[in-house]
Amino acid sequence: MADKHALNIVKMKKMKAEGVPLSMLTAYDYPSALLAEEAGIDLILVGDSLGNVVLGYDTTLPVTIDDMVYHTRSVVRGAQNTFIVADMPFMTYHGGVDETLRGVRRLMQEGRAHAVKMEGGLEICEAVSAVTKAGVPVLGHIGLTPQSVNMIGGYRIQGKDPEDAQRLMNEAKALEAAGAFGIVLELVTEEVAEAITKALSIPTIGIGAGRYCDGQVLVFHDLVRYASPYREKRFVKTYADVGSIIREGISSYVKEVKERSFPAENHVFNADEHVLESLYGAAGKGEK
Repeated sequence: MADKHALNIVKMKKMKAEGVPLSMLTAYDYPSALLAEEAGIDLILVGDSLGNVVLGYDTTLPVTIDDMVYHTRSVVRGAQNTFIVADMPFMTYHGGVDETLRGVRRLMQEGRAHAVKMEGGLEICEAVSAVTKAGVPVLGHIGLTPQSVNMIGGYRIQGKDPEDAQRLMNEAKALEAAGAFGIVLELVTEEVAEAITKALSIPTIGIGAGRYCDGQVLVFHDLVRYASPYREKRFVKTYADVGSIIREGISSYVKEVKERSFPAENHVFNADEHVLESLYGAAGKGEK
């Protein structure tokens, strides 16, 4: 979109102050990024959720930095006027600072992302601080953190008791202090997400975290029901059912091929007579 300009972290903070919600969507390839930008999305997340919805894994854990660089680069080509955040994959920012910065460098230089996202709370604040001091914006992510799904016992709602609510608040404040420009709150009770949002000066972006975050994010494949079979999720709203349309379209194609009704006359290209003569000879061209 020629008249669209990418947001930056200063504008996002201003939008929070003015009460203007942020719209965020995942994308993993050129065409989906292009469509998201044309639709006016504020931010695109190249999530490691690509492991589930694109690469066919059961979790995000097998996703590598090579995977993330490849998909981020594709998304950037499709959405050149949108702020793009790339996920740091599993165990790429829990070692030393040098190892963390190598992964960040690849996502920024090779993937051409504008920012990176890291999952976790107090345990990653040192890494967040190091990355932001290196000049790279970091989006935090607390609540349900899919990279830690085995540790937290599955896909469970977070913030359901006072101790857990206080833990989330402490993590959010620590990430803000470490330099994060915003925080994703995933599967957090609405009341706790609202309290965290009010306590921070940086934007919160919710996914299954209720109505009072500063923005919302959904997975592309959930928003348009691009999956088979599709698993319903309470916190997701389907805005289009492209999965059914695609399936029906392919079924129609298969049927017409079997019936020999495709290709029809209007789909073919015809040769001149002298071409046929060269193939069959003047006497035999009518006998083919």
